[in-house]
Amino acid sequence: MIHTLAIGNYRSLLNLVIPFGSLNVITGENASGKSNLYKALRLLSETAQGDVINSLAREGGLNSTFWAGPEKISDAMRRGDVEVQGGPKQKLSRLRLGFSGEDFGYSISLGYPVPGSAGPTAFALDPEIKRECIWAGNSYRPASALVDREGNIIKVRDKRQWNVIAQHSSHFESIFTQATDPEKAPEILSLKEQIRGWRFYDHFRSDAEAPARLPQLGTRTPVLHHDGRDLAAALQTIIEIGDVDALNDAVADAFPGSSIEITVQEDGRFMVNLRQHGLLRSLSAAEFSDGTLRYLLWVAALLTPRPPTLMVLNEPETSLHPDLLPALGRLIIRASASTQVWVVSHASRLIATLENAEACNSIRLEKELGQTRIVGQGMLDEPMWKWPDHNK
Repeated sequence: MIHTLAIGNYRSLLNLVIPFGSLNVITGENASGKSNLYKALRLLSETAQGDVINSLAREGGLNSTFWAGPEKISDAMRRGDVEVQGGPKQKLSRLRLGFSGEDFGYSISLGYPVPGSAGPTAFALDPEIKRECIWAGNSYRPASALVDREGNIIKVRDKRQWNVIAQHSSHFESIFTQATDPEKAPEILSLKEQIRGWRFYDHFRSDAEAPARLPQLGTRTPVLHHDGRDLAAALQTIIEIGDVDALNDAVADAFPGSSIEITVQEDGRFMVNLRQHGLLRSLSAAEFSDGTLRYLLWVAALLTPRPPTLMVLNEPETSLHPDLLPALGRLIIRASASTQVWVVSHASRLIATLENAEACNSIRLEKELGQTRIVGQGMLDEPMWKWPDHNK
């Protein structure tokens, strides 16, 4: 389980260190930084997929992700005694992302190449990975470092000495794609698999042509696709090898007297149907309201027979009737018993349900002079965190 998430110099997140629990709810006013926080966590996950540089390009390039305000906001600026103004930069511009968990911590620092260092190239604006570290424990210390990558040199600790395992690694590829030797660096392989297991859900389709409404060829599906296309197969998989009682309870909680039916056509295509009390026939997915379909998609995602280490839900209340939100909240709470859950929401009824859970870690964001902050977090409340030297 992740204990701490740290982000530096990413859009409105100049320097944010966030505590994590088993169930985490991120709230705040519009434009307070919720979406930036979600995007930063997703970007961090791309390191294990080998796609972090391309992901930055899709966001408009590294420079567009950098904090746009002054390097340091003084107390006088906060009080309004002087205007917000910049000055000569004291540090190199770096985008920093990191987390720590029960066993290991990880951080990555990205910046621009030194002009002329790569010779003639058309990719002079491509970000470079300047530093990557893996350490033992919840906070980086030089003595706890297990893997250290500076520039193109990757080294791993062997008792009291360091062994170089790569001297000419690519500046645009993470250690997770270049140094996954299970004997020389088992920590890299372990963290890679952990991060690759993170699941993000934020783009379920519920329009009239959504794949979840149409018959789909079904195979065993313990993990719902991120767009929900294999809903019927995922629900049937839960019925056969998952927690069918939890599935029935979740449906009855939202739609009293109703039950799910999965029909299989002769050609192997699966369809979702909902039988409701008082109707003479079940309703097909094509007849579901957007809210009904989305709720069933969340049921399939959250009751997965193969729980991930982390599941991230971005505004799960979209298209749901307010009366369905308490049922969704109870479903999320149930899922948090077997996987770490991170919810970004601004729906008051969903938030209230989640915050009633004993294990809920509720974080409210606000903006001050363009910088995202955690409401009520003082210096002594912030989790322990130290970045490796990021000026190299």
